[in-house]
Amino acid sequence: MDASLSAADAQGLKALSLDSRLRRAFFDLSASTIWELAEAVPQHARRCGLTYWREGKEEVINIFLRPAGVLAEQMNYFHAVSITLQEALKRMPDLYLENAAVREIVPLSPEEETWLRALWTPAHRNAHCVFGRLDAMVDFTSPTWKDTLAFIEPNLVGVGGISLIPNTERVVMEVVVPALQRVAPDLHLEAHADLRELFMRELQDHLERIGRPGGNIVLADAKYSSDGPAEFETLCRYYTERGYNVFYADPAELYLRDDEVWYEDKRVDLLYRDYALADFLYIGEEGGDVEAIRLLFKRNQVVSSLAGDFDHKSTFELLTDARFGACFTPGERRLLRRHVLWTRVLTERKTADPNGEEVDLPEYVRANRESLVIKPNRSYGGDRVLIGPASGDAEWDNAINHALAEPGEWVVQRLARMIAYEFPVVDPDRTISVQPFYMVVGFAPTKYGTGVLGRASQKQVVNVAQRGGMCAVLVGRHSA
Repeated sequence: MDASLSAADAQGLKALSLDSRLRRAFFDLSASTIWELAEAVPQHARRCGLTYWREGKEEVINIFLRPAGVLAEQMNYFHAVSITLQEALKRMPDLYLENAAVREIVPLSPEEETWLRALWTPAHRNAHCVFGRLDAMVDFTSPTWKDTLAFIEPNLVGVGGISLIPNTERVVMEVVVPALQRVAPDLHLEAHADLRELFMRELQDHLERIGRPGGNIVLADAKYSSDGPAEFETLCRYYTERGYNVFYADPAELYLRDDEVWYEDKRVDLLYRDYALADFLYIGEEGGDVEAIRLLFKRNQVVSSLAGDFDHKSTFELLTDARFGACFTPGERRLLRRHVLWTRVLTERKTADPNGEEVDLPEYVRANRESLVIKPNRSYGGDRVLIGPASGDAEWDNAINHALAEPGEWVVQRLARMIAYEFPVVDPDRTISVQPFYMVVGFAPTKYGTGVLGRASQKQVVNVAQRGGMCAVLVGRHSA
């Protein structure tokens, strides 16, 4: 390798080489082998619990036959950046309570603010736990791959992927990789550290911090709903088989007794929630009892903590506006300025544009449609995302006017460069083609390691809920 190449350039060339070898190996497979993989992968996925409930019907999540490859050196960098971003986001409750300008950028409802002020204590500041997924665009194969890393939004409550990620990797490692290695024996691919184990280590650490080591953990979501990934039931079974005290419940099944929270006859020591604070408030509005939930929050027995409810896309304004620079360390500012997309709450005001120049925000958004995207501030699943270059002037103007009429509800963000990867597609008639798919990666950071969720779609708004698919992102070792 040329000695004049920088370390980053060298890693980029290795990554490009890894991707090229993956593609070459896949297309060295015979047509009959690819057909067999197309049949075996969904069967194996179902056995591993990779299913999604849609309108009461169970569907197998689509897994792309060809994995993506990432180098260990790249993963080390993604882990460092993701941990830095997550730690910055964990400070949002204190910033909100201390700074009126922050409250304008990440607005809570009056009911949410009441819960925060009543339940967030100084003890939480130093010892609360957030488990999240940070969605980003990145080109693993670019010689300048670091510069392509751009975070688009945080997801900090009940994130999908804890079992989906390792099970997707398992399916591809057990079904696809052996076929690839038969035609490319020097192609070395490995799964990441199992995210289920990383997640459990974080929960056990938090139990230690709050004085309940080895206690009972309850995974809580809308247990009796018929929509979404069937993940908590799969997770509960996985942990129970390994000797952990983990149970699956609906929040409505929790109750107070003797100054403790219980599920059935088991004391709840820690709750992992797939419920936003707004969902708990709705239970109360409908006449349900939420006192058990309030007590768990007060005692710091909930993951994610109330910091999870600050997964507004507008938190990225705090990270990309020099007005809030004092809220973060110089090291955080340098790293986040490089990788967090310029984002602003879309309201009538003046603000700094991506170049730091003061502009009238609505006028700037109208004039720069080709480089921007408009999104709901607090929604998820690709809901109502309007990509500037894919919309017309009238549609764009209507979206701006709609946002201005709902202050705090919408953000505008610099459009990330969409990364397209080529994946093989096997049609029902067994025709094999190669087609481009846009890919988004979700980093799930813990202090012990980071999981990577790859999602791909031919739509520019990429989401499994919008009939995209999952792509295993495996660690490749470069052969000299």
